[in-house]
Amino acid sequence: MSIFIDTGVFIAYVNKRDEHHTPAARLVEDIMKNKYGAAFTSDMVFDESMTFILYKTGDIGKAISVRDLILGNEEKDVPRFMALIFVDGDILEKSWNTFVKYAGKRLSFTDCSTIELMKTKDIEHLASFDGGFDGIVARHWQ
Repeated sequence: MSIFIDTGVFIAYVNKRDEHHTPAARLVEDIMKNKYGAAFTSDMVFDESMTFILYKTGDIGKAISVRDLILGNEEKDVPRFMALIFVDGDILEKSWNTFVKYAGKRLSFTDCSTIELMKTKDIEHLASFDGGFDGIVARHWQ
């Protein structure tokens, strides 16, 4: 079993005013306890998370917390519990095709790269609050 963590989970995890903060905290804790098996995210989700966290909260400290969550931080005793997958040229091309195919769902390009990474790496579940993924990948949000 395996799970991919989407941007919205990271945003809600560090933003107590986010409507999904409580389920995000519970979900991250469950993922850290290996409830869903191997955990993954991508360089594109990392990028999107940093951008949106700073934009939504104005707090670089929250972005740093998510960076530490994703990459781990030995100095702060934050264990690394997920793998960071990098989007290559092949995934980029497949993501473009998915972006065009699902244009009506209004998925971001990052979302489309997530779908393609999940297919390529056989990642079974997606931790996300974004209903746009429904019908495409198996989504867990609580």
